[in-house]
Amino acid sequence: MPDLSKPDQTQPKLAPSTPLNPRRRGIVVGASGGIGAALSRKLAREGFTLALVDYNKSALQSLCDEINQTAGETRALIYECDVTKYDSVPDSLRRIIADLGGLDTFVYIAGVIYFPAMDEFNFNEDHKMMEVNLLGAMAWMSAVAPLFQSAKSGQIVGVSSVAGDRGRIGNPGYNASKAGLTNYLEALRNRLSRYGVNVLTVKPGMVMTDMLKLPGAPKPMLAVKPEQVADLIWNGMKKRKQTIYVAGIWKWIMLVIRHIPSVIFRRLSF
Repeated sequence: MPDLSKPDQTQPKLAPSTPLNPRRRGIVVGASGGIGAALSRKLAREGFTLALVDYNKSALQSLCDEINQTAGETRALIYECDVTKYDSVPDSLRRIIADLGGLDTFVYIAGVIYFPAMDEFNFNEDHKMMEVNLLGAMAWMSAVAPLFQSAKSGQIVGVSSVAGDRGRIGNPGYNASKAGLTNYLEALRNRLSRYGVNVLTVKPGMVMTDMLKLPGAPKPMLAVKPEQVADLIWNGMKKRKQTIYVAGIWKWIMLVIRHIPSVIFRRLSF
């Protein structure tokens, strides 16, 4: 059995970190497309060495090659992973940290969605969303959190959604998965902030990704490009924000929605 505390010799050799040229080291789970790919490119440009984690190996390899070719050196490594295989997380994390030579930042972007009809109740699809959107995040963050707590440093970024701010009629399962993630991140922040660890909750509105091409997807409203989201996330990370909405107008939209009385809210159709 391989020693998961030692670097994988089959991986490309990373650019070295030196006192004059320090490398921040990050993991992006859900890196293969959309916001994940855009943020990975952004972090690499900002000097991060990255572990790109996803189930889509071919897309990961393409992104990794792009990042490394642009940088002119090895800035990214790939790790094929199904986030619903929760028992594999501790070993995967040990291997990645050994390959990176440490860890400063952890980002969880992996997510799935389906859009049910108004008369549809599909537990199997709801279950998939809970597994990927919430339980996968908890499995990874539960492994990362004690390491950062012990080091008294680090940053965890979780991409939730405005959908988690209230139980809207259109997609109960997705709303629940993102509400759970938002609440979990807040609790994690309350635990870890006293140890110098920052936890950032990102709440995107509509983003121009393949998710908006799925059957039943709503008409885009105030949709932004993944690259815009990546820039806003990076700004939030630099400022060690607690919660950010992307784009910012959703902060005010959701403020109104959260304060609509229930007797009125339940009659709305969105």
